[in-house]
Amino acid sequence: MNTVTNLLIALVALLHVYFLVLEMFLWDKPLGLKTFRLTPEFAAASKALAANQGLYNGFLAAGLAWGLCLGTPGYAIKIFFLACVVVAGIFGALTVSRKILYVQAVPAIVALGLLTLA
Repeated sequence: MNTVTNLLIALVALLHVYFLVLEMFLWDKPLGLKTFRLTPEFAAASKALAANQGLYNGFLAAGLAWGLCLGTPGYAIKIFFLACVVVAGIFGALTVSRKILYVQAVPAIVALGLLTLA
């Protein structure tokens, strides 16, 4: 169970690295425009905000990686950062798109559940 849980936590961390790349570097590129359904004008106007948002996703990924590197002593760190991901995913689902709930919050909720059971 520990291995599966840690693999899922690693997947959540990698998703947030991907979000960082999308928001910080690809926001106004074809993949970013398609992913977020943006017009080039809106992407250009909101590029700095997206980069800031991407940086926060990087912090979530770093926190999860930190917890994974610590092993058992990282339990509380994993709980904290997974909870942050869940809150961010729920907020995003309520304010931006319901899709965020499934892409961001659900994997973190499953990982959080497995972690508390392990």
